[in-house]
Amino acid sequence: MPIIDVTLLEGRSKDEKNTLITELTNAAIRAIDAPPQSVRVILREVAPEHFAVAGISKADSGS
Repeated sequence: MPIIDVTLLEGRSKDEKNTLITELTNAAIRAIDAPPQSVRVILREVAPEHFAVAGISKADSGS
């Protein structure tokens, strides 16, 4: 059973998240011939102030 665990910044729409879930599921099906019902996708949303690159939070970086 593949488990795909994704961490991303908050702010994406429900439709965008559903598309990501569908595309990741389809990728696992194609790549390893996983049965669709066996694929698990976990989305973990992180507030921009809790995610940093090079010591600068995304909330403070403006990008």
